Amino acid sequence: MTTHLPPSQDVGINQTPKVENAMTISVTLPHAQLMQSKNCLGKIALLGYSIETMEAAKKLGYDFVNVVPEAFVAGLEKEGLEAFAWDFDKFSEDSYKLYDALKELNVRHAIPLYEETVEWAGMLNSRFMENPRIFNKFLLFRDKAMMKRKAQMSGIRVGVFEELDNKEQAMRFLERINNVLETDENAKPSPIHLKPTHAAGSVGHFAVRRPEQIEALDNDVFPCMAESHLDGQEFSVEAFVHEGKIQFMNINQYVRLGSTQFTPPGAYLESMRGKIRQAVDKLSKAFDIRYGLIHPEYFVDAEGELNFGEVAARVPGGSIFELIGRAYGFDPYAGLILSSDPASDPEELKAFFPDETQPKGHAGNLLVYPQKPYITHLDIPDELVKHPYFEKHNMFEPLSPKVADRVGYGSYYGTIFFFGDDPEKMGADLAYFEKTEFYV
Repeated sequence: MTTHLPPSQDVGINQTPKVENAMTISVTLPHAQLMQSKNCLGKIALLGYSIETMEAAKKLGYDFVNVVPEAFVAGLEKEGLEAFAWDFDKFSEDSYKLYDALKELNVRHAIPLYEETVEWAGMLNSRFMENPRIFNKFLLFRDKAMMKRKAQMSGIRVGVFEELDNKEQAMRFLERINNVLETDENAKPSPIHLKPTHAAGSVGHFAVRRPEQIEALDNDVFPCMAESHLDGQEFSVEAFVHEGKIQFMNINQYVRLGSTQFTPPGAYLESMRGKIRQAVDKLSKAFDIRYGLIHPEYFVDAEGELNFGEVAARVPGGSIFELIGRAYGFDPYAGLILSSDPASDPEELKAFFPDETQPKGHAGNLLVYPQKPYITHLDIPDELVKHPYFEKHNMFEPLSPKVADRVGYGSYYGTIFFFGDDPEKMGADLAYFEKTEFYV
């Protein structure tokens, strides 16, 4: 397939940019007999438009159906791929028709690729697997307050949080948090974070320290969830789960959330891999995750304690899959499909995933967003091009001088990819280049 796409966004069903030659499948593909037995059981449904996932499914030998917004159907059918149109943002009494249509197409399992598709996958798989509880579990991934409450009830350490309906409640929450922390009058108040309960990742996320900042917010920010600020090193985990067991676990270290990151992490987080694995296993059991990918975020404080942030059940944003593929030499999109498929054989998974403690190096990226409201052109300094860790970028000349408004940590103007053997140097250099103005 030859497809030209706009720069990625960290949210929604928009396609993320493909990093050529970043990934290779590390083992011989499942033999024809194995795939024939899987396909005899039925097809898989890929919920959302993702070239990388389609290519992985084809290479693995799966029969699959793409469930995508209507605008993508004609192009997929032109490529000879089976597609079914669906509006994931629309909920109505006709929602059952998606299951009926896919059942007629001999689909047996659905894999969510984007945030908007998660509850749809839960609904479909609860019917395909005749287990209504699956739908309820997937709803937890789409409501941040319910997610936090479930984690807390399962004995997982979280910050203080509360559901808010208006600005007055937000004011009281801010006051109570700072009263508890006994913030000095002259010190900077501790922030609270306001997050829409159903938005993807960082979309609609506001950090506020003062009442006047709350007063300036639009009323449509509410209802939302408020939570206290968590200090410490933030990181994410990408855990591929099958039959309730973690098959492979990546740790992705944020240099600055939404801008710079690398994987696998530096020495400190790497030394905590065993503890992190136990925490992710506890989280997986708390949410009763049997198959697929979970993408939780944590903070580790000065005492080495882990605090849970949130968790998603879809492909992570920020090109994290591309970083995993570059660092470990396997295709995470294929790993997502194999771990999501209940029909996958344990030996097949064991042969597919590499040793998570033996990376080929450290892969990092910088998500570039202009630092000025108006720009004229792209300026790539020789310092970047000649850097020993620099590999490639997909930045582009601006089409308009006005910089697009940022939605969450998306809407960035391209990504710069790095690869090297020293994680501490990687982190320091990513932080350095983050200050560079690539758009002037």
